[in-house]
Amino acid sequence: MSTKKVVLKVGDDVSTDIIYPGRFMATVLPSETPAFAFADNPDFNKRLKSGEIPKGSALVAGKNFGCGSSREQAVSCLKGYEMMIVARDISRIFLQSAINLGLNIIVCPEIEAAEGDELEIEGGRMMNRTSGKSFATNPLPKARQAIIDAGGLIPYTRKLMLSNPA
Repeated sequence: MSTKKVVLKVGDDVSTDIIYPGRFMATVLPSETPAFAFADNPDFNKRLKSGEIPKGSALVAGKNFGCGSSREQAVSCLKGYEMMIVARDISRIFLQSAINLGLNIIVCPEIEAAEGDELEIEGGRMMNRTSGKSFATNPLPKARQAIIDAGGLIPYTRKLMLSNPA
């Protein structure tokens, strides 16, 4: 895996309302949802939309990331930027939506990182290249990781169907 720069650090209990505010719920197309990622954080949202933040950058979070509603748009708006989410813990519903949509998520209960730090996964550990510290990750079950690696549940299912024609 390549090195990812931390572009946003958030705390515990970041809800789907913060990631994707409810007033944009009428927008559901995955191609349109990224415009509203962290809309109530205008500086970060502007940097995302302008392309200042490269696709594949990292967002570091505390515990219970993605809590609140089951809105899938909170995942699809981050997937639109191919964000890597590194969190101490991820809410159950957000985790399943992230797997279904193929969002790159890493559960790392002891992660320590600041905005601007460079992170890399190495042998089941999260390496903070900036601080020199290493942290254990909680890998997802292989079947769930395979879905993320395929780009989500639909591409994963398509791949299975094409490899096993009836």
